Amino acid sequence: MKLLRRCLLVIACLLLAACNRADLYSQLSERQANEMIAALQSSGIDAVKSTKDSSTWTVKVAQGDFARAVDTLRAEGLPRDEFESLGRVFKKEGFVSSPLEERARLIYGLSQELSNTISAIDGVVIARVHLVVPERDPLSDKPRNASASVMVKHRPGVDLGSQVGQIKALVVNSVEGLSYDSVTVSLFPSRDAGQALRAPASVPASGGIPSAMLPVLGLGLVVLILLVGLLVLRERRMRLRSEGR
Repeated sequence: MKLLRRCLLVIACLLLAACNRADLYSQLSERQANEMIAALQSSGIDAVKSTKDSSTWTVKVAQGDFARAVDTLRAEGLPRDEFESLGRVFKKEGFVSSPLEERARLIYGLSQELSNTISAIDGVVIARVHLVVPERDPLSDKPRNASASVMVKHRPGVDLGSQVGQIKALVVNSVEGLSYDSVTVSLFPSRDAGQALRAPASVPASGGIPSAMLPVLGLGLVVLILLVGLLVLRERRMRLRSEGR
């Protein structure tokens, strides 16, 4: 009887630990939170989102799934960055900007716009565009050529080699004074989310209980409760019979 009560107490503590969720990411937009939850659930990881003011969201997972969730999201390039638009970059606020500041903001805004556009291509996980646009020298007759470097991290199994020319053309046609040969596109395959760090179902990844174990523990807890209840009822009946004698 005492042994069963101890087992019941241990399983109840394990269930409480398993239900304890850890904050995975916070200060997210709802779109970012939804994308992350969809990616995690596709990999078999239970995740939920919560908010206090409906403006920023937090994604939570079980503590036992924390390490695997981080690795899965890294492979998927999530959460995606919020790129700046030219309209936001050149939003007039405060004092008048200097020509140098305006030029720096223009280059930054173009990089953000191009990164956002390339990120929308199917199969692209992360895209970054780095522009080098030299300032014109009024004393020199030779113009200094601009250049661009594009980094694309794509999903495994997706061949973007045939689209390198289109990516370069997209950048060239968006930046004044940029030639086709001055654009470099580097492709890097992302690690397969299915090969992300996975803890065995019986071994927690970070000291917690994997979400896959919860139904088993819950069923075991119910069985133990019923068994203890039957034993308590039987003991009470036997005591009443003994008192009646």
